[in-house]
Amino acid sequence: MKDKKISRRHFVKESSLVTGGILLGPSLFASPMHTTKKEKTLKLALVGCGGRGTGAAVQALKADSNVKLVAMADAFEDQIEKSHGNLSKIFDKSRIELKPSMKFVGFGSYKKAIDEADVVILTTPPGFRPQHFEYAVQQGKHVFMEKPVATDVAGIKKVLNAAKLAKEKKLNVVVGLQRRYQAEYIELNRRIKNGDLGKIVSGQVYWNGAGVWVRPRTDSMTEMEYQMRNWYYFNWLCGDHILEQHIHNIDVANWFIGELPIKAQGMGGREVRKGKDHGQIFDHHFVEFTYPSGAIISSQCRHQPGCFSQVSETFQGTLGTSYTGGGNTAILKSYDGNNIYKHDGENDKNPYQVEHDRLFAAIRSGEEVINNAEYGAESTMTAILGRMATYSGKEISWDKAMNSDLKLVPDEDMLSFNSVPPVVPNELGEYPIPMPGQTTFY
Repeated sequence: MKDKKISRRHFVKESSLVTGGILLGPSLFASPMHTTKKEKTLKLALVGCGGRGTGAAVQALKADSNVKLVAMADAFEDQIEKSHGNLSKIFDKSRIELKPSMKFVGFGSYKKAIDEADVVILTTPPGFRPQHFEYAVQQGKHVFMEKPVATDVAGIKKVLNAAKLAKEKKLNVVVGLQRRYQAEYIELNRRIKNGDLGKIVSGQVYWNGAGVWVRPRTDSMTEMEYQMRNWYYFNWLCGDHILEQHIHNIDVANWFIGELPIKAQGMGGREVRKGKDHGQIFDHHFVEFTYPSGAIISSQCRHQPGCFSQVSETFQGTLGTSYTGGGNTAILKSYDGNNIYKHDGENDKNPYQVEHDRLFAAIRSGEEVINNAEYGAESTMTAILGRMATYSGKEISWDKAMNSDLKLVPDEDMLSFNSVPPVVPNELGEYPIPMPGQTTFY
C-alpha cells in the first residue's frame, strides 16, 4: 500500500477477503504447519510479559495439551521473571520448558523469542504491535496478538501489508477482540444479519469507567523507562483509551453494521485525570461515527472515578433494538416491548479462552485458516479516526485519515532506554496535550 492513496472503499475491498474470521478450506490453504499431527509439540513464545501477556499464555497452554512455552521477551527483565513465576504456579516444567538463555530482554528482544517458536503471543504496548507482527509473519509464525494492533496510521498500513503476507503463507492470526468469539455476540450478529432487527439506523457504544493504574516515577528512571512503565498515558505507546479499551465496543459497531464509517466528529478533553503522572491522554471522548448506510453511532468512553459506569452496546434497527454487554445476556427487543430473542449465557465459554482454543484447533486441523488481522486493523483504524476527531475538534473523513502521514512510533533503531522519546515534558514536568481547534491529526 506504499505510495498509494487508500480510500475507504479500497480498504473494505482489500480486507473483505479474510475479514471477520472467515474460515478457508484446506484445498486452498494446505501447508506443513496446518497438517501437523496432533502429537507434534508446538513451541510457544510470549512477547510482552505483563498481566495480559501472562493471561494469554495461560489460555494458550490450556488450549492445547501439547504446547510448550519455550521463550519469553520483554523490555524489562523483572516483567519476564514475574510472568515466569506466575506461570510456574499453574503449569509444571513439562509445559514451561524455559531455559535461562530463552529469556530475552530489551527493545529488540522480540526477534530472538519469535525465532524459537511455532506460535507467538504479541502483548507488548500497542505501539510496538505492527513491527512485531510484521516480523512474526515474515518468519512464518502463527500469531495471537492483542488489540489494538497499532497506534498510528503508519502502523495500520504495516499491519495490513503483513496481513496479506500472512494470508499468502497460510498463517493463522487471532486478534484479541474477544467479543467476536463470545457466544451472545455471535448469535445476535447472526440474527441481525438474518434481518431480525431490520436495518440498523443508530446506536450507542460505551466504555465508561474509573480508569487504570498509574506507576510512580523513580529517580533512577530515564524518561524512556518512565514512559515505558506508564505506557497507557502516552499516545505513541497506547493510543489513548478510546483505542486501547473502547476499541472493543467500536469493533462491535463495525461488525454488526457490516460497514466501516465514512467520517467522524466529536469532542473530548481532560477534566479529572490531568496530573503530570497522567501523561498526555484525554479522560473522556465522545464521537459520532457516520456509516455509508446512514447509520450514526454515538461513542462514549470515560476514565473518571465516581461517575456513571457502562460497558455495553445498543443498536436501534427499523424493527427493534439490540442490547449487548450487560453481563452474559444479550437481547433483541421489538418496539412493542416483546423480546425477539434473549440469550442465556450462563454456560457460555469464556471468550478469552475460546480465542486460543480456536487458534490451536485451526493450526492442528488443516481444515481452516483464521485471519483476524484485517478486521483488527479496521477497528483499530476506526478508533484512531475517533481520536483524531476528538483531538482536533474537526470532522475527519476516513479517506483523509487513512491518507495522512500520522506516525507516532519511532523507528526501531532509535529505541533504547537512553534515547529521547517522541514526547518529553517541559520544565514544569508537563507533557504536550492535544488541543481541539489547534491540534490537527496528532
